[in-house]
Amino acid sequence: MRIMARDVNIRGVACVTTNLVDEARKRHGTSPTASAALGRALTGGALLGSLLKKEQRVALRFEGNGPLKKILVEADSRGAVRGYVGVPDADLPPRNGKLDVSGVLGRKGLLIVTKDLRMKEPYSGMVELRSGEIAEDLAYYLAESEQIPSAVALGVYVEPDKSVTAAGGFMVQSFPPRNEEMVEEMIRQIGKVPPVTDLLRRGKSPEQVLEQIFQGIPFDFLLQHDLSFECGCSKERVERALITLGRDEIATILENLGQADVRCEFCLQSYHLSGRDLRGLLDEAAAKVVLH
Repeated sequence: MRIMARDVNIRGVACVTTNLVDEARKRHGTSPTASAALGRALTGGALLGSLLKKEQRVALRFEGNGPLKKILVEADSRGAVRGYVGVPDADLPPRNGKLDVSGVLGRKGLLIVTKDLRMKEPYSGMVELRSGEIAEDLAYYLAESEQIPSAVALGVYVEPDKSVTAAGGFMVQSFPPRNEEMVEEMIRQIGKVPPVTDLLRRGKSPEQVLEQIFQGIPFDFLLQHDLSFECGCSKERVERALITLGRDEIATILENLGQADVRCEFCLQSYHLSGRDLRGLLDEAAAKVVLH
């Protein structure tokens, strides 16, 4: 759900990602802390994806010095989101009664954001991790790399049985020319809002979350769409990727293994390529060399 204030240059985006985060948790078998980290990143990707135009995509790559190693998330303007972590079973004891997301990802490292805006080259920006808490790191990236002051809140609630029963978040951004008085009021409003997971566990919708944040500020609803854990991998894409490796690499695989099994890191779907498939790709790669 996306809204825009009527009289000031402030917009808000909110989403509920419970189902897609739990789907990712089940696919990857993540530990509770890894589920929280991946869920926050998936939600952040969904929020940024909602601001894109048709067929545009965004990728978030968190690289930390913690046992989780990395988180990679991709999202598009349609609400399709996918992601995975480097070490799914990485876990740490709770810290101050909460899952230690910053500890499992690491408080030192990089956040790399890449946007495919359907132009010649993708846009990419990079910042150092501020805390490893995901939301603060995204807000820092938006302020430093894109010069858009943003408040970002992300939350994932993991049950004792490891299932995810609440996940979501919101983002509020201001643009020039800025009404500083209104921005300060918005900051005060956000400070009064309970944690995201508390709101979601009470059954609050994205609309209700934004209404609470923008209380007293006239706004218009702009956009709403569904979100899902969705991967665009296919056998055809695997074949295209192998062709880009070149005929020598394909020939080596064929000679040494006689077949190939490739698994998508995002959704864990496996694709089998028989010797006949590889010979067909070898012929296609050879034809490309001749044409060039």
